[in-house]
Amino acid sequence: MCVLAGAGTGKTRAITHRIAYGVWSGAYQPHQVLAVTFTARAAGEMRTRLRGLGVPGVQARTFHAAALRQLQYFWPQAVGGAPPDVVAHKAPAVAEAAGRLRLRLDRPALRDLASEIEWAKVNLITPQAYPAAVQHLRDGVAGLDLTAVARVMSAYEDVKGERHVIDFEDVLLLMVGVLDAHPRIAASVRDQYRHFVVDEYQDVNPVQQQLLELWAGGRDEVCVVGDPAQTIYSFTGASPKHLLEFPKRHPDATVVRLVRNYRSTPQIVQVANLVLGSAARGGVDLQAQREAGPAPTLTAYPDDVAEAAGVAAQIRKLVDAGTDASEIAVLFRTNAQSEAVESALARQDVPYLVRGGERFFSRPEVRQAIVLLRGAARGDSSTRPLGEVVRDVLGGAGWSPQQPAAGAASRERWESLQALANLSDDLAAVDPEMRIPGLVAELDRRAAEQHAPTVQGVTLASLHAAKGLEWEVVCIIGCSEGLLPVSMAEGAERIEEERRLLYVGLTRARRTLLLSWAAARGAGGRAGRSPSRFLRPAGRLLGLSDATSARTPKPAAKRAPRPKNCRTCGTVLGSAAERKIGRCAECPPTYDEATFERLRDWRLATSRDQDVPAFVVFTDATLTAIAESGPTTLQGLADIAGVGPRKLELYGADVLTVLAGQKVDDGTGKNTSDK
Repeated sequence: MCVLAGAGTGKTRAITHRIAYGVWSGAYQPHQVLAVTFTARAAGEMRTRLRGLGVPGVQARTFHAAALRQLQYFWPQAVGGAPPDVVAHKAPAVAEAAGRLRLRLDRPALRDLASEIEWAKVNLITPQAYPAAVQHLRDGVAGLDLTAVARVMSAYEDVKGERHVIDFEDVLLLMVGVLDAHPRIAASVRDQYRHFVVDEYQDVNPVQQQLLELWAGGRDEVCVVGDPAQTIYSFTGASPKHLLEFPKRHPDATVVRLVRNYRSTPQIVQVANLVLGSAARGGVDLQAQREAGPAPTLTAYPDDVAEAAGVAAQIRKLVDAGTDASEIAVLFRTNAQSEAVESALARQDVPYLVRGGERFFSRPEVRQAIVLLRGAARGDSSTRPLGEVVRDVLGGAGWSPQQPAAGAASRERWESLQALANLSDDLAAVDPEMRIPGLVAELDRRAAEQHAPTVQGVTLASLHAAKGLEWEVVCIIGCSEGLLPVSMAEGAERIEEERRLLYVGLTRARRTLLLSWAAARGAGGRAGRSPSRFLRPAGRLLGLSDATSARTPKPAAKRAPRPKNCRTCGTVLGSAAERKIGRCAECPPTYDEATFERLRDWRLATSRDQDVPAFVVFTDATLTAIAESGPTTLQGLADIAGVGPRKLELYGADVLTVLAGQKVDDGTGKNTSDK
């Protein structure tokens, strides 16, 4: 069965009831059902609902959790000995791998590399095949070219091998290998699990799809559920093709469309449908079931600071009018947009929390608090209200009656501890006899199911982090060109994914949807922005005039293709290096020798200063191309192959300074002429 479930159509309710009906009707044995999804929170929610429906024996896990459990059980049979440990974080091993190659990278660069390693592995791309496989598809990360990334990937595998550890992607890859190579183990798994349900199937990547096929073993007891209109994680390897092509792979499959939206008002659903348009690619056209509500609004502001202040003022009014702060969210495309909103909410004295960090029960302050509560549980003989006793204990973890005045990290820590305190109040209200041992037991249950207590405050989150959540009021800021779609999105596929990302944000709102955009970045800046092109189909509903829409800049012209013939002799160029510089190896250089030597000297000094190999700054071919072209602007420099956005940011100004015949800033803030 293939269930195409639109946003807010109650897909979790539908699939859990389908499983429960199968069990109660005798079609399923609960222990033979495996329901898989993509987040621990979603799996916990599914287990909670199934328990409420009287079928607690059904296994609901993430792909990784299910595969890890099987791998640990069958490892002695398949490989022998104890299974390797799984590293929770790649960064230390990636940093060691980079260090072996004399690459000094900051934390963001290491995170980028770790993400690229994950993407390559779930797409079944080896380090050796990486440069050729991703050429023209993905940029190098952390200022590295594709060859350098491949070298780090290979070194990373060496580091893991020496430490006798694996990562989470290895769990999937190894389980695929075990099932493929050991028919008896595969038969054992298939005998254990005979019915499969896959939630969020549009987010399946190639290795997960391969694992699912091996689990099923050709049987047709598979129910997949997803929405191609909510495919927003292609950068992790997710692809909706598995969902869209499911009926082709299984011609006898039943296709069910869930179209009734029970979450949002008709006004919000109408805007969401118009914004998405034909981009759903096999999705559904939502049909609102709720009563009417206020019309969504689009507000223009002169700059980002004014936008943040205006949104914060609106939220303050909503809270004063009785809306719970935890029922309000501010969503944005990039995390950098959060800072202005945080400051504005702080000035309005509105509590907030920033979503997207560690899971609630994985946070250090929560783990510490639970340890303290366990200790207090052994001697809990107080007759005081549970909330008072818990707050005394939480004081040892850093809780105080007053919320910190500033600092996002401090606020988030306090909010986490305050959530535990509020939970103790809620439990005591239901059961006045509840004491700390009961609270600890409830926390253990929720931790096992990843069911975090509600933190009281306005939620600030990226559009990606908002997936799967909903609020009574949703404010989406930055609805302008350059942010939605983000300026880095190039090509039709990435633009359409940006459209789907906005659609996900719109459908998070239940009753009130507030959109906004700013004409300039800073106060007094040039008003060069215009409303997002994605809002045009709903322009009439949002009060977007034709004159305003016409200000939307046209898509940037595509870069001119690289020269195919030598600029000197006209010979067809063969190698990538020749095409990059525009001439064949036999023809003499057309650049100024002195300029090229200055560039080489600058590159050597820069590589020594950063303690990296010279090729990491720029390869010889790229340096030659720069000398040949002699750009005078950053845009001209960006047009040269091998000069990506990060390298432009790191080295662009210095390169133009060298090309102009000047010395690079020596630290005094002055550029002196190079005599």
